[in-house]
Amino acid sequence: MLLAWLGSVWRALAQRWNALDWAHLRERLTQYAKLARLHKPIGAALLLWPTWWALWLAAGDFPPWSALIIFTLGVFLMRSAGCVINDYADRNLDPEVKRTMDRPIASGKVTPREALYVFAVLITLAFVLVLFTNTLTIELSLVGAALAASYPFMKRFTNLPQVYLGAAFGWSVPMAFGAVGGSLPPVCWLLFLANVVWSTIYDTQYAMVDRDDDIRVGAKSTAILFGDADRAILGILMVTFLGSMLMVGARGHLHWPYYAAMGVAVGLFVYQQWLTRTRERDVCFAAFRNNNWVGLVLFVGIAMSFAIR
Repeated sequence: MLLAWLGSVWRALAQRWNALDWAHLRERLTQYAKLARLHKPIGAALLLWPTWWALWLAAGDFPPWSALIIFTLGVFLMRSAGCVINDYADRNLDPEVKRTMDRPIASGKVTPREALYVFAVLITLAFVLVLFTNTLTIELSLVGAALAASYPFMKRFTNLPQVYLGAAFGWSVPMAFGAVGGSLPPVCWLLFLANVVWSTIYDTQYAMVDRDDDIRVGAKSTAILFGDADRAILGILMVTFLGSMLMVGARGHLHWPYYAAMGVAVGLFVYQQWLTRTRERDVCFAAFRNNNWVGLVLFVGIAMSFAIR
């Protein structure tokens, strides 16, 4: 009897397997991947670098492998979740903007309900990762999830959504310190504030790409708020960020490789300012992408500073 029952179950499963429309499933997964921006890793990189800065500073050297794996995977999951909820929030705006009209929800290839399901799966997976840390990190993760979920709606209520994004992106910093050291020392919050400034810099450059479209559809951004003073204000923010990172280096007892990296970062910011001198879409986007090198260079400086001790 048992063998007969197992045989019937096996045949039923085999029938269902054969009945699956693999082409349709592959097409849906492709659209979900595009919705999560898996084909555009620059956003994940900009979130990853500050997370790694924090892990190395919190550990005072190479961090525990468990924390490194958890936070690296968490970065990609949370960035993807943020992209999904962003497209859901902008589902009525994206069709009106040239750069975003082909996104899966805007083009009708993914429904808003599907997007919410994808968001729920991603945020749940990220939370499962956090459960392998400690109580402080779990508590901090709830704040991080709230920031990530609410950020996309800020452009309707404030001219500073880029600053809010900085808080959402930078929340991985206190979480990393909490997971590795079990505390939130002053250098943690200094690094967090520095990341808020840096995120405001590169997301303003990103917003400069869409400034005309955002004005037309009624969205708000720092690029619109700053107006013709955008490059001057970005210059002030760059100096503020670099000054903050110098203080991070002093409090973190970092050595010459870090300060050499800071010198390279200065050159990269000067290059970004030169790029955006015409404020054309393509050059503003190139300046935004160049921040990946800023993050990488500073990470190498931090890692090498600990390695030579």
